[in-house]
Amino acid sequence: MAETASPFVSRVIEVEKDWIDYNGHLNMAYYNVIFDRGGDDASELVGLGAAYARERRLTTYTAEVHVCYVRELHLGDKVTVTFQLLDHDEKRFHAYQEIRHEDGWLAATSESLTLHVDMAGPKVAPFPPDILANMEAMQAAHAALPRPERAGRSIGIKRKT
Repeated sequence: MAETASPFVSRVIEVEKDWIDYNGHLNMAYYNVIFDRGGDDASELVGLGAAYARERRLTTYTAEVHVCYVRELHLGDKVTVTFQLLDHDEKRFHAYQEIRHEDGWLAATSESLTLHVDMAGPKVAPFPPDILANMEAMQAAHAALPRPERAGRSIGIKRKT
């Protein structure tokens, strides 16, 4: 595995015309598209990309995701996605991502739990040793990072007593 950035930063992604809703800003669903594209870049780094799925018939499925929309994005905005591996075990990983505008401000955050899947089942399966080693290397590189303030949030209406 190539040296892991801390945290990983994706290629630049530009907000596309078809992603803009009737309010004139990025539709909420397309924040997930941007997180997915940034996550794909990080997945390639640890060997979990498209070729992995095609050649080894193993892949990943998202089990849970929590998105926080912080600031609107508009047509033509250029962003990057950070990826921080918070934890992993032999079959899953827990990640935190941020979409940042090219000017540096935070647009959205995403926290997810992803499963490693044998496509023959499909069923959850352990990572092969080479991929597990790559995950361990990324987690070691990210271990020095502080835990993101927005990680571990829950959703609900807080009532005044």
